[in-house]
Amino acid sequence: MSDLLSDDIATVAEFLAHALELEVESAERYRELAHAMEVHNNAEVAALFHRLSVESDAHLELVRQWGEGYELPKIAPWDFKWSSPEGPESVSMTDTHYQMNRIQALQLALHNEIRARDFYVQVAERASNADVKRRAEEMATEEDSHIGMLKEMLDTESGDYQKPLEDLDPPNMPG
Repeated sequence: MSDLLSDDIATVAEFLAHALELEVESAERYRELAHAMEVHNNAEVAALFHRLSVESDAHLELVRQWGEGYELPKIAPWDFKWSSPEGPESVSMTDTHYQMNRIQALQLALHNEIRARDFYVQVAERASNADVKRRAEEMATEEDSHIGMLKEMLDTESGDYQKPLEDLDPPNMPG
């Protein structure tokens, strides 16, 4: 497991601010990907990304409920304590392609759910605050449920989905 946490998270409010941003970024990115796949008539992959955005929204709602009564710190984008420029669960747009098939999308989503789980596990392992540890462990368990769902989906895919999608209207590139 690579180190996804650049520094310890000391308080519940700080943890909630991180979890909130992680889940907001994840849901937004999955919605962006779903829209991009719809534009390119890749309906199956769009549906998968829509489903994952709904799952991230559910995590977001859990974090918002936990945050009731806390004054969450305002954290600048460059001050979040994850070791990457974006949150651990955000799908990199450079890893996607409008012709990606369902298996490729599932593998990409699985990679990011594992990164989110590992982030929460690292927060829990390094937490000196018992409440931060407990909440991070709960979020890691939630991410594990997504990992299990994606692995099941991958296991049921047929070989037909392994072929790249045919581009019926390829870009017109000057030769």
